[in-house]
Amino acid sequence: MLSYEDIVAARERIRSGVVETGCPPSFALAARASGRFHLKAEFRQRTGSFKDRGSLNKLLRLDPAAREAGVVAASAGNHAQALAYHAARLGIACTVVMPDHAPLIKVANTRGYGARVIQTGETLSDGMVLVDRMAKDKGLTPVHAFDDPDVMAGQGTIGLEILEQVPDLTTVIVPIGGGGMISGIATAVKARRPGVRVIGAEAAASPGARESLAAGEPVHLERSDTLADGIAVKRIGDLTFPHIQALVDDVVLIDEEQITRAIFFLLESEKVVVEGGGAVSVAAVLEGKVDLRPSDVTVCILSGGNIDMNLVSQVIDRALWADGRLARLTVVVRDRPGYLNEVTALVAIEGANVLHIEHTRAFGDISVGKVGIELTIETRGPEHVATIVARLRELGHRVDELS
Repeated sequence: MLSYEDIVAARERIRSGVVETGCPPSFALAARASGRFHLKAEFRQRTGSFKDRGSLNKLLRLDPAAREAGVVAASAGNHAQALAYHAARLGIACTVVMPDHAPLIKVANTRGYGARVIQTGETLSDGMVLVDRMAKDKGLTPVHAFDDPDVMAGQGTIGLEILEQVPDLTTVIVPIGGGGMISGIATAVKARRPGVRVIGAEAAASPGARESLAAGEPVHLERSDTLADGIAVKRIGDLTFPHIQALVDDVVLIDEEQITRAIFFLLESEKVVVEGGGAVSVAAVLEGKVDLRPSDVTVCILSGGNIDMNLVSQVIDRALWADGRLARLTVVVRDRPGYLNEVTALVAIEGANVLHIEHTRAFGDISVGKVGIELTIETRGPEHVATIVARLRELGHRVDELS
């Protein structure tokens, strides 16, 4: 098992090469749930995630022969970027195996840091076969994304910082993929403050930790397809599992819609861009997954910010639809001059914004002499939409709201 001393030693070893990230209070979360909240901003690391810590600690522990031969790893993106960056900085050759569907920004950044990238398979676990073969055939040192004591110790330095930054801590919520980060943090926190609750937050579409705890041993998942790609792992670690089993108080599951809402909440309320795997800790609070009291002081780990900007756009649109601030209406009016203007003018008078409009005479069950207008509008919310619909109907138009 990992020791507190291992983590303290790792902190001294990596201190000059990583960022001691901030842990500011979140007033927006405090307005939504009981207690006080802080957000540990690991997305502020040089490569955008907490992975800098474990990767650097592992590299600094290599002997001269291993440094000369180089390293190889399988990663969905964050470990890849961190390992590539620090390996280049230390003059160590680095090869990374990434899934076929890894976010483009993570693949581009990994190559940009100087690593050789090979894309294959669906998940991190799929790439491990190639990593093992390259380690055997070429003498490369494999650097596991989570199931390695040096990597776990590096991630555990987050826990040491939190204890100093939030001395009245009662609860820490940590994203779980393979379990390296929560194993390290739990080891550090429980050694100093055994009464602090350590809660894992895991994607419901990739529930490796939850199912492994239920089975009493690591289990293999058939599927691990989630928006939170950074924590999409088919099997948690053999080394991390006993740490989770012994030190983690609970593991909660977060579904895809809840992850989307948490990303949007952080964008809108905290003005930060966080990837799905980094937002699950906040989702656990927003969705009431953790029993919190008014006296609790909770830290949510925002573990990474390497999200594809195209995905951010989709998240925003989906969250606005769900919140009722985007709506689609079909309005059937008489096919006469001025009716289109009447509809758009009413929307404008009511304070909504037309984002898209489509006008057609061949529209489903619309009778001859009528025309269909499909509007996408930006509103203040469901009540505002209901008011607009009611006003249009008062003018004698048929109005349907589309889902």
